[in-house]
Amino acid sequence: MFRGISRLSLFAGSVCLLAASTVFPLHAADETIQIKSRLITHFKVGSDETRFGNFEFVGGLELSSSSASLGAMSAIRLSDDRRNFLGVMDTGFWYAGRFERGANGALTGVADFSISPILDANGESSNQKWRVDAEGLAVRGDEVLVSFERNNRVDVYPAKAPGSSTPLGSLPLQMPVGELRGNQGLEALMVAPDASPLKGDAVVVSERSLNAAGDIYAAILTGPMKGVFFVKRHAPYDITDGDFLPNGDLLLLERRFSIAGGIGMRIRRIDGSRLGPGNLVDGPVLLEADFGDQIDNMEGLDVSTDDAGQIFVTLVSDDNHSILQRNLVLEFRYLSDGE
Repeated sequence: MFRGISRLSLFAGSVCLLAASTVFPLHAADETIQIKSRLITHFKVGSDETRFGNFEFVGGLELSSSSASLGAMSAIRLSDDRRNFLGVMDTGFWYAGRFERGANGALTGVADFSISPILDANGESSNQKWRVDAEGLAVRGDEVLVSFERNNRVDVYPAKAPGSSTPLGSLPLQMPVGELRGNQGLEALMVAPDASPLKGDAVVVSERSLNAAGDIYAAILTGPMKGVFFVKRHAPYDITDGDFLPNGDLLLLERRFSIAGGIGMRIRRIDGSRLGPGNLVDGPVLLEADFGDQIDNMEGLDVSTDDAGQIFVTLVSDDNHSILQRNLVLEFRYLSDGE
């Protein structure tokens, strides 16, 4: 994240999941937040264009609420049916809910939106940013993995009820913790699909923790190929999230921000066969956007597939609890090069 955020109140309760990536929202009434949704029908401001490189914009939402608890969304994962979602806020909370969709599958609203504090190994929640700065999320079978920066770690929670549980443990980071830079540490977290040589293994990429050559620290955390690799950095962009395509290639979400240049985002594709210890990976930019488009501080990316085999990319923004920023959910259909 590039700005500070305000303190949130703590809410009791739990996030409920089924294994195999099937996410369900919370049900405790005292945790539910009423969400208002404004439809975003065009990605480029003032244009009816829908095709952007390898992506077709299919719709989006701007979320708002009378509750101060909405905001700081850093990562999101959708259920297999693409209706329910689970995410983390970088203020130390889980969030969960259900997407409402129209006949064509486009987003129309959000229901059953609830939050719950992320508990540490002592069963405690915290409003101390350095302890609870959750940035990445991945679901692996009956486990939910969460990456934290500042106090860099990847904790493992039971998928059955992560919101009411303490971590089952932490994954070895494989990389020197001293190389992870405070507020630019562990960021993107994903699990490789069946088509990948890393099938089922967890992969993490830092935001902007750089080696001597200026490349970004990343690591395969589990499996026979575990170890450190690097992602080529192209300034002024930094990594904010990522997820695997079904074929094993990796999509990385990146962000830039400056007073002079404003905010921008882009999505880069990495050849999944190049992921391995000691390797330096890079890839083409598939989508790039700025304030001429419907973006904000884009922090989360999820890849999902519908019953027809179509691939979708869902993005969420972190509003940093600022009245100058927005909570956005954007969806694109991912197109093959020949479409």
